[in-house]
Amino acid sequence: MTTKNVLGTLTQIRFLSCHSASITRPHRLTYKRTYPTVLVNPDGSTINIKYHEPRQIIKLPLNIWTLSEAERKARLEARKPKKKVKFEDDLDDSFDANKYVKYLKKK
Repeated sequence: MTTKNVLGTLTQIRFLSCHSASITRPHRLTYKRTYPTVLVNPDGSTINIKYHEPRQIIKLPLNIWTLSEAERKARLEARKPKKKVKFEDDLDDSFDANKYVKYLKKK
């Protein structure tokens, strides 16, 4: 639809609605590059979205205050660094190689 403005020139007026947006392309001067990405919600459901950075998957964080007390404690314990176990080597070596020399055969 075209109308005349105050100066007498023709201008184009567009009537946009939710129906016209699904039929036509987005009317922009510059188009932002988007990449297909999988968005994972905290409950495990996934959604395919367009993201401005080239990422394959985005996982949303879980709000731990919505969990039960036992689940919250388990999640917080899993975040803590694991303690390293130190092994002490106590070797009482009483091996005598001279006992077994008689079993070696020379060819």
